[in-house]
Amino acid sequence: MRTLPPRMSESLYHDDYVPQETLKLRKKFRAFAEKELFPIAYEFGQRRESSDNFPWALFQSMAKKGFFKVPHKKGDGGLGLKYPACAAATLAEELAYISASFSGSVNAHFLLAGISLAQGSSYIKRNYLKPLMECEAIGAFAMTEPQSGSDVRSDSLITKASKTKGGYVVSGQKRYITNAGIADFTATLVDLGGKSCMFVIDMNSKGVSTSEPDKKLGNRGELTYDIYFDKVRVPKENLIGEVGDGLKVCLRALMYGRTGIGAGGVGMAQSAFDESVKYMKERQAFGKPLSQFQHWQFLMAERAVEIENARNLYIKSGRQIDGGNKFPILESSGAKFYGSKISVDMARDAVQIFGGYGLMVELGHDGSTYKVEEIYRDSKVGEIYEGSNEIHKMVIAREIFGKE
Repeated sequence: MRTLPPRMSESLYHDDYVPQETLKLRKKFRAFAEKELFPIAYEFGQRRESSDNFPWALFQSMAKKGFFKVPHKKGDGGLGLKYPACAAATLAEELAYISASFSGSVNAHFLLAGISLAQGSSYIKRNYLKPLMECEAIGAFAMTEPQSGSDVRSDSLITKASKTKGGYVVSGQKRYITNAGIADFTATLVDLGGKSCMFVIDMNSKGVSTSEPDKKLGNRGELTYDIYFDKVRVPKENLIGEVGDGLKVCLRALMYGRTGIGAGGVGMAQSAFDESVKYMKERQAFGKPLSQFQHWQFLMAERAVEIENARNLYIKSGRQIDGGNKFPILESSGAKFYGSKISVDMARDAVQIFGGYGLMVELGHDGSTYKVEEIYRDSKVGEIYEGSNEIHKMVIAREIFGKE
């Protein structure tokens, strides 16, 4: 049976720069993650993908606690926090510390879909955002397509819309869409005559269907699907913003999403770090604990600083958003790039520290399990989705040298 290791962040780091509002919420997020998520986290992360495995009870529990209201204004039914982006990212870290899969499912629901809806009309907020916050409906965010990941320019999209009486008709296909197979609606990026648009599309509409969930290397609890749109009628009221606003709506949501991915990377890295510290103090080699070998001491010292740097970056990104900067490019791309990178680096080191045990899903001898192999598998996707890390380096380079 797994147990949680001591939290090294409690003794190593100081959160003087983090808003008190966020620190209070972190305690609530951590209590939920440890009490309700941790008991099922191993099974959740290991079982093969199936729509039957969606964690309905945990989502409903989060809704009762008001967690899905964190990023939203009081006038929209949210908590009306002073630092909503900081709180949302902190929630992503605390969930990812226990289960990256669960954190990914939550982020797609309340950040990517939720922030998209929050940019819509009062009709959209009333009929889609409010049910999302109450978990009366599950949301998805559909941007990526089979032939196009990071390139979502309007002329690259194969999902097309045309005007019709009373609204629009949408046809096309989206790929890797988290929650799509169980979602009630999706915020969907489409091309309309060379202009990008964001529509809310009901998943029970005629002409909408999904694939079976993808079978993946990691993040098995985060269910992803293809969505197929075959001449789907979308009411005009379901357009978010104006025609041509699609990329702007997406990017606004992605500022939250990328900050959340960076925070999730910190959660995974911190978890792998804590597991490693506990193991290194107990594991003997050549007559002394692993923790007394200088190689590992120096490596872990570097990782401790890098994890703290990544945490600072996502908090800074959150504070930029909370301060009114709708597109904090350097901070959000930096948080996403650096947080996902340190999670992969630390997970790889943790597997090496654990040796053969680091490769074990379950040890045949006694059924022991070791979380570092799960983190190793789950961490990699952070370097790929919501803009590959190579794309984010390009984005940061443009901030340095200019777009020309």
